[in-house]
Amino acid sequence: MTCYFRHLKEVFKKAGIEDIPQNRTEIDRIIHDIVSVKYKICSAAWRQIKTRLAQDEAGFVSKLREEWNNRK
Repeated sequence: MTCYFRHLKEVFKKAGIEDIPQNRTEIDRIIHDIVSVKYKICSAAWRQIKTRLAQDEAGFVSKLREEWNNRK
């Protein structure tokens, strides 16, 4: 889990999400949902994240922020 988190520090910062151990599982699940990859398939999720960031980083950050703020 969270194998790609070290690459997303700025994304989390822009989204207003604190990358702390207590948040990581929830953040990881949200990201997998955003990129439509089954949870815990890290390499596939990372590939999709990189693609989404290259295409529309602001949109990805916005979606991540929205999902984080709307979590139950």
